[in-house]
Amino acid sequence: MTEDQEFPSDSRLDTTVPHSARVWNYWLGGKDNFAVDRAVGAEVIAHIPDIPIGAKSERAFLKRVVRFLVEDAGIRQFLDVGTGLPSADNTHEVAQSLDPRCRVVYIDNDPLVMAHARALLSSAPGGSCDYVEADLRQPGTILASARQTLDFSQPIGLMLLGVVNHLMDDDVAYGSVAQLVQAMPTGSYLVLTHSTAEIHGEPMLRVMRETTERGGTPIRARTKVELERFFDGLDLLEPGVVTCSRWRPNPEADEPEVYLFGGVGRIG
Repeated sequence: MTEDQEFPSDSRLDTTVPHSARVWNYWLGGKDNFAVDRAVGAEVIAHIPDIPIGAKSERAFLKRVVRFLVEDAGIRQFLDVGTGLPSADNTHEVAQSLDPRCRVVYIDNDPLVMAHARALLSSAPGGSCDYVEADLRQPGTILASARQTLDFSQPIGLMLLGVVNHLMDDDVAYGSVAQLVQAMPTGSYLVLTHSTAEIHGEPMLRVMRETTERGGTPIRARTKVELERFFDGLDLLEPGVVTCSRWRPNPEADEPEVYLFGGVGRIG
């Protein structure tokens, strides 16, 4: 997307500072981003060249997890918080390719994301998609909106991919996730990915500090131990919290370890 294209009309849409969803879109090879997002994305790549590989690895993780949840765990409902800009193989596309009756509620706090989601993400016949503009810091709002589409008497796949790392305060991060998890029916699953410095160390931490300081979406790394805490009280599935490329990879896959770690836990 270039500055001479039409953008959603929304006074909250700030094109002068980078936004994580748009930078992510740039790393995935998308066009829904601005010059400021591309500049930041390119600068990060200059320091950590495999950043785009991590983005694509997380998308592959999403596909494997959703397939597991639908085919093996019997999940037919998903609450996807922090969905980001539409790309290939979105949650509802993967789920509904396996069972068209699947229902998905997408949550994001960026008006550009919501405008594109409503325009581009259409449900298969028999299923449903809903789009709610809300923030992970507002779990009550998220749950109230999700109840209009999802049946909270049946298990739900709670998807928190690359969103918790934007909550800088630990109390807010753990508290918001816990409130969502506690509202999930027995048999639901928490799916969470998060940026770490486990692979790149100080260069990754420096990039995060610089991105935050220049006015971009705040972001931080957490350690594997800190990520495991989000699954306290849940049945953390094997192989636990690992680099996304190592979570139940396809036998023919040979992906490198990436800076994004993820895990899946059964609730109740």
